[in-house]
Amino acid sequence: MQFTRTLPRELVHRAAVAEVFLTDAERSGRDEVLLAAQLPRHHAFYHDTLGPRTRHDPLLLLEACRQGIFVVAHRYFDVPLGHKFLLRAIDFEVPDPAALARGDRPTEAVVATRVEHRFRTRAGLTGLRLRFTLAIGAREALLARIDYSWMPPQDWTRLRARQRGALGLPEVPVALSVAHVDPVLVGRRDPANAVISPPRAADDGSRTALLVADTSHPTLYDHWVDHVPGMLELEAFRQLALTAAVAAGTVRTPTALPVGLAVRFRCFAEMDLPLECRAVADPAGTGVECTLHQSGALAADARITLADPDAPGRPAVLAAPAVHGAV
Repeated sequence: MQFTRTLPRELVHRAAVAEVFLTDAERSGRDEVLLAAQLPRHHAFYHDTLGPRTRHDPLLLLEACRQGIFVVAHRYFDVPLGHKFLLRAIDFEVPDPAALARGDRPTEAVVATRVEHRFRTRAGLTGLRLRFTLAIGAREALLARIDYSWMPPQDWTRLRARQRGALGLPEVPVALSVAHVDPVLVGRRDPANAVISPPRAADDGSRTALLVADTSHPTLYDHWVDHVPGMLELEAFRQLALTAAVAAGTVRTPTALPVGLAVRFRCFAEMDLPLECRAVADPAGTGVECTLHQSGALAADARITLADPDAPGRPAVLAAPAVHGAV
């Protein structure tokens, strides 16, 4: 695998070359693909932390895997460029937190990728379930699974117009203005990287906050999309989960690592309607249950496992995600 140049940015659906982490791809079998990734020594979003800057954020590794879903679809399943993609489900675990250590050079990783399931309709192949094993050197740093699907742009346009029309929304969304939480409370230095409003505590120990969709954010909105991106939803879950876990005393600091996650995306999250995130920490462990609601409907739900940086724990082994129908 080569690490000397990135793959074309359009192949991984990124606008900025600096946001492309994959450098190579090679098919090694009918259902196997090897991907190469170079992880930066410092990234303005993924490495923005009040804690020691000695580890990679697991969500940075997940982003490298997410970019891989497009490479596999376009290069090896002949999905045309310009097709629109939907995230259905994401699961990951960090089997060896020590493998997240950052050195004095960019980190080179190899991602073994396997097709676990093909989703089909009468129209043909419409999606995949991919399993990723991201290794840094001889260590497995991330195990992940992603379910996703795609559709032609004209189908996407009709779908989105119908959905937004049913909500009484205009054709072109305009993100709501929502106040950011103090970044210190979510372990961040840069206020722009805080993606929830100040959390509210309830008597049952839960925390709620609104998601902040800042369309000028150079990473989370690297390019224009007409909805809240899945990775932004994950970050909102992570940040609210940290406040809930710190309040419950299950982790000590808001710089704890997400070492396990299982999330299901149920429907589109619109950026011009309030999105309420709710988190409840398990008082007996480091797991946090999270939900995202909009207009009375469940948009996404997740369980996040956190570990203090100085004493990282091992999350449970991934369970196979359910097969989901169309949004």
